[in-house]
Amino acid sequence: MNNNYKELNIQKSLYRGCGESFAERLEKMDPTENYRGTELGHLDAFQRQLKRFDIQVGGSHSSALEKFFQNGQSAVLFPEYLMRAIRQGMEENDPLSSIVAARTLISATDYRGLTTNDDLEADVTNEAAALSTTTISLKDKTTALKKRGRMLRASYEAIKFQRLDLFTLALRRRSPAHPRRPSSEIARCQMKDAVDVLVNGDGSTGSAPAKLTTAATTLAYSDLLTLWSKFTAYQMNTLLVNAKTAAAILGLSAFSDPTTGLHFQNTGKLGTPLGAEMILCDAVADGTIIALDRRYALEMVVGDAVTVDADRLIDCQLERAAVSSTAGFSMIFPDAVKVMTLKTA
Repeated sequence: MNNNYKELNIQKSLYRGCGESFAERLEKMDPTENYRGTELGHLDAFQRQLKRFDIQVGGSHSSALEKFFQNGQSAVLFPEYLMRAIRQGMEENDPLSSIVAARTLISATDYRGLTTNDDLEADVTNEAAALSTTTISLKDKTTALKKRGRMLRASYEAIKFQRLDLFTLALRRRSPAHPRRPSSEIARCQMKDAVDVLVNGDGSTGSAPAKLTTAATTLAYSDLLTLWSKFTAYQMNTLLVNAKTAAAILGLSAFSDPTTGLHFQNTGKLGTPLGAEMILCDAVADGTIIALDRRYALEMVVGDAVTVDADRLIDCQLERAAVSSTAGFSMIFPDAVKVMTLKTA
């Protein structure tokens, strides 16, 4: 068995693999499969390199940031650590994970999603007659991918003695009171892109969802029932609203049901009497409710999950290190989304 993680030659060039990430190339050099059944079997190749150089990124005994730069090889690990911390910040309690039906990773610059013809009924077919046809084809427009990023500014001299557990929290924190953390800002902008597609479609033919308007300027429980009744082939399991609209929904008499409050206390999720989970999102306009079947509504197309200026970071040039993510959104089945807005005065 070749457990050679301590003898690997870690170089900058591992970040420049065509179509492969640093972690993927490192895994090929030191397969985790070789460690199955050993004390290192629960670690991936990158985590074994952290162990090799005695770098602890969490816990009460976490290392100082300068530990990454004890030598040229350990410094190469720093960009991957940074990317993982930012990805964790984007994924923790990420509302995107609650509305995206499929994530598609691509290495090309252009991508077209799939579409089907409108008639999906399994018609009764007479003997010897041809079966009705469902046509699956590419959309007539490509999915627009947007590169979202932040510039990381931090003097190495100022933070080299900072403990990694606290530095990791600074990268991951998603609180609205700290909107300029790299992970939170990128995730917030991507959520805004997703909402735009859910409301307006992705630009391809027939991708715009159905729009409804309430009969009055104030929301009534009957409006939610109307919205629910429009989901015939799909299930209304998610409501996407901003805080103001959520407060209006929660103020409806139907929410006096004690089981609704009990569900929130037990799970931390805002349910509704109709069984749909309510997700808060400040990208949704006031008086707008986006209802969807999250199993079939939205595809997230990812070009680069998270990328950083690896060379700069390895060379301790944190003052202007770019952190970015490239992604776009495509409507899968427009009928799985309905948008309701309050009637204007």
